[in-house]
Amino acid sequence: MSDLKAFFAQNVESDLVTEVVVSKRFKDAEGNPIKWKIKAIGEEENAQYRKESTKRVQVRKGVFTQETDNEAYIGKLVEACVVFPNLKDADLQKSYNVMGADQLIKRMLLPGEYGTLVQEIQKINGFDLDIEETIDEIKN
Repeated sequence: MSDLKAFFAQNVESDLVTEVVVSKRFKDAEGNPIKWKIKAIGEEENAQYRKESTKRVQVRKGVFTQETDNEAYIGKLVEACVVFPNLKDADLQKSYNVMGADQLIKRMLLPGEYGTLVQEIQKINGFDLDIEETIDEIKN
């Protein structure tokens, strides 16, 4: 039988932060790529971003459905998870002639770099788990 205490809030690893190289274009004084710091968020916060990115759309007269703007949702997720560089820094935004973290990140990164960042954010938040891998982990 498993130890239930392992699930108590004080025993759970909760401050998940990792460093990743998103782009080789941002270099330190020695010419090495600078690592970005990203963090995991809780499901409560994630649900809020999903809700903020969902709107009611009319399918036909009197019939409505919910539609999620995936680009807006991913943008909110990126903004929440990137710890370094500080995307909310006014001087950093000014250097790219933008206002807002969502605009800044899209101006800073190339499409592939943005994809890498999103992939790493999804990974730290547990979205990368394949159901078969999860089953294998549970068996072991």
